[in-house]
Amino acid sequence: MSHLELDVSKANFITWFKNTAIHKFDTSNGMVYLAVPNAFVRDWLQNKYHSSILRALRENLESVRCVEYVIHKGSPMVFQEQREVSVNQQMELSELYVDKEDNLNPKYTFENFIVGSFNELAYAAAQAVIKNPGISYNPLFIYGGTGLGKTHLIQSIGNSFKKIDRNKKIHYLSAERFTTECVDAIRNNKAHLFKEKYRRFDVLIMDDIQFLSGKEKTQEEVFHLFNTLYDNNKQIIFSSDKAPKQILGIEERLKSRFEGGMIADISSPEYESRLAILNAKLKILNYLVPEEILEYVASVIQNNIRELEGVLNLIMIHGQLKKRDLVINEVKQLIKNNVKPQKTISINDVIKIIANFYNIDERELYQKTRKKEVVKPRQIVMYILREDFNTSYPYIGHKLGGRDHTTVIHAYEKIKSDLTRDNLLSQEMDQIKTLLYGNV
Repeated sequence: MSHLELDVSKANFITWFKNTAIHKFDTSNGMVYLAVPNAFVRDWLQNKYHSSILRALRENLESVRCVEYVIHKGSPMVFQEQREVSVNQQMELSELYVDKEDNLNPKYTFENFIVGSFNELAYAAAQAVIKNPGISYNPLFIYGGTGLGKTHLIQSIGNSFKKIDRNKKIHYLSAERFTTECVDAIRNNKAHLFKEKYRRFDVLIMDDIQFLSGKEKTQEEVFHLFNTLYDNNKQIIFSSDKAPKQILGIEERLKSRFEGGMIADISSPEYESRLAILNAKLKILNYLVPEEILEYVASVIQNNIRELEGVLNLIMIHGQLKKRDLVINEVKQLIKNNVKPQKTISINDVIKIIANFYNIDERELYQKTRKKEVVKPRQIVMYILREDFNTSYPYIGHKLGGRDHTTVIHAYEKIKSDLTRDNLLSQEMDQIKTLLYGNV
């Protein structure tokens, strides 16, 4: 771990890596088991430093492929290449979270999934799938920004199926993992075995489907796999950071399959949901944090559940180190030092993001064209600049090609009215706002 000292501050290195070491290296699959002292450190390393840890390990040993974080009650074992650790020295199996057969993490359940207005449609669709697999909402396509709980939700579906029927063949994987296996199978002349492997599942859950963009051969495999599973009433579940029609580089025939069932979005959680998420996390960990601090965290961490929980873990571990509750000023300083500040969104940023969202050239938004595919995005730009930024109508009109302020007023009122009755527009607006504010 010495390489990491160059990537992080001395204070952060002492806080998060001092009692951390490599417990075991499995040479058969390139898996490194990293021993950590408690759940707080495990979650923080997973969310904050995973890429840096993996990079540092690979610099020392190229055969490292992945990392598992496991809680070790005693002194962590320091790694020696290809050294075997006795059964008595290894972690309890309950600590090795992911089930190697189905790739599901048992910590992702509906019991600890917080439902709010930001995800209630996706949650209801998930429950319907569990009651009628392969019939209701097949496929189920969940989309939303980074850190909003998509993986938690779709893995909860898989774990619910396992609880109901242990004989049901369930498999979860990322689109990136599927692509890697596909390429390896073709390279090693084992394509038939690869096809057979995935056609035997009753429930297939594929995460981060946007990774398939531009990968034509893998898309072809997903297309044929989809058809086989669907024709046999097997449940298919996808997730993505965008709605199907917004993913560039995906064949239309595959997009049509994604859109053939139920599409549900997860948007950024509102304040009440953020507070509920923090309280639920504390209940699971049996830990108390003053209400004033929870309210502050819920008010300043607005768009990302993963970051919200990460800040809570940070507060708890610093409280443990100090052996007392932190005061509000200490929490503010922690957030300032460890959380990237909210970026300032410019008018040009809004225009660019909305143009990209609707797959049009942003220059068209400034032009006098009345093409339908341009008018709607331009009206949405006007609406957001007025609603979210309180920009004056004349300035918006001036910015967007010198239009009269009455044109801007009409656009604002039209979008505002349409949002009350057009569910698709409402979903698109949530997704746009996630792109604007959710990944900062």
